Amino acid sequence: MRYEVIVIGAGMVGTSIAWHLQKKNSKVLLLDKKSPGSETSYGNAGLIQREAIHIHPFPRQPIELLKVLPNKNTDIRYRWPAVLRYRQALLGYWRFSAPSSVQKIEKEWQTLIEHCTSEHQKMITAAGVEELIRRDGWVEMHRTDDKFKTAVAAAKNAREQGIEHQVLSLAELKALEPNGNFDGFIGAIHWLNSWQVSNPGELVKAYAKSFRDMHGTIGESSVKKILPDGDGWQVITDNNFFYSDHLVVAAGPWSSELIKPLGYDLPLFPMRGYHQHFEATDQNAINHSLVDVDNGFVMGPMQQGIRITTGAEMALMDAAKDFGQLHAVLGFAKNILPLNDQVENEPWCGSRPCMPDMKPVIGASGKHDNLWFAFGHGHQGFTLGPITGRIVEELIHNQPLTVDVEPFNAQRFSKS
Repeated sequence: MRYEVIVIGAGMVGTSIAWHLQKKNSKVLLLDKKSPGSETSYGNAGLIQREAIHIHPFPRQPIELLKVLPNKNTDIRYRWPAVLRYRQALLGYWRFSAPSSVQKIEKEWQTLIEHCTSEHQKMITAAGVEELIRRDGWVEMHRTDDKFKTAVAAAKNAREQGIEHQVLSLAELKALEPNGNFDGFIGAIHWLNSWQVSNPGELVKAYAKSFRDMHGTIGESSVKKILPDGDGWQVITDNNFFYSDHLVVAAGPWSSELIKPLGYDLPLFPMRGYHQHFEATDQNAINHSLVDVDNGFVMGPMQQGIRITTGAEMALMDAAKDFGQLHAVLGFAKNILPLNDQVENEPWCGSRPCMPDMKPVIGASGKHDNLWFAFGHGHQGFTLGPITGRIVEELIHNQPLTVDVEPFNAQRFSKS
């Protein structure tokens, strides 16, 4: 069967792209090996982060690197096979993390972030899922005076970009979340205009249902190969062949393996994350997601219970699960909240797609006509899916662009 556009990848990014295209009357097929929102977009912290105007550079000071080397941190861990496999990408990450580069990259990054809540709202309204959204922000908790002062100063500067916050004393934090034990913390920042989602996977599924209600098509098949086909594309799956005029690759960390046979060798690398749910009770109920900045994890109220989400682990996509980082995180989390009964038998594990310059790839492929890329959003694919969808729709339909896509082009790594 032939479509105007095939979108590969049914996470938040791919689903949003398909939704925007179908809304503009394209005939769209959304393809994934699993149902929408079942992979990375299921396992995140459930935050739409309007405040995320800053990127996360690679540590450059020797003392910071020395802290990472023992590989016992709760916020970041690594495995040597992945470090060796992605050493060139990591070198690029280190290079792009120079202060002069970070300043430029953040200005480009902010052109996307500024649209995140407004673009989500359009899809939330269309999908009729207001019940999944809470607009009372999240709480960034600090244990050290120096980092807290730096964070507060940065928060004040962020007001220039419409980012609202409130600095909380320990007493105010306790009043906000009375079930928490905040011994060891010195204060917090309450980010006010970021949103919480009580079930991230269900939000993606709701967006996908809205797409289907507009007569979009969803296919659950594993994509084996993509091939140019005349003026369009052929997509070969494990059980079928599909054809389209345009093809969008939005398969997150799996994108590289799809495009490499076509001559694209982009430095995408995966960063793994884990989460575990615990039954919510009157004793551990919280109203906001709580982030322990110094230990790099999130505690969030979800429909499934209290979700504890780890930071990042650099591991190969097919590496065996290692719950050591999660277990270390739980040691801190259980000091903050009483977490007794696990919901799942085994914690969730998934990978996020990252790029060395901390920006996604959005736009034309560069070597082939009507081939489009939308991946590499790192930790912010859930936040940035809807604005990415709008941009890709504008590109394919040759419309004026909401955001300048030049900083996100796929050719930038061959120029660096």
